[in-house]
Amino acid sequence: MESNYYIAMRKDNQLLVVTHLCQLLTCITGFGGLIVPLILWATQKDKVEGMNAHGKAIINFQLSVILFSILSIPLILLFGLGILALIFIGLFSIIFPIINAIKASNGELPSYPLSLNFVS
Repeated sequence: MESNYYIAMRKDNQLLVVTHLCQLLTCITGFGGLIVPLILWATQKDKVEGMNAHGKAIINFQLSVILFSILSIPLILLFGLGILALIFIGLFSIIFPIINAIKASNGELPSYPLSLNFVS
């Protein structure tokens, strides 16, 4: 006998907000900005409405920030422009999680500019 059941996804904008704001852990502790949202996304994407889209956007943004930061390091030695790039990346990594947390609280989809598509 085959059992067909449907688990309704719950709407939880607060968890989406927390998931975006968890990215700021990197600024506070030096790590966690990728790990905590990744865990929340992986465990809640099938349970919370919108978590899959928000989680993918966050993971793509965090991986992009890490990649751009690594690429900026040689620019420090070569041109000194790497310092400006790192400052820009740092500001981006603080401002856009806050903007997207506000969007999530309003039920809107996130948008992270300059984010590469690692997870689709």
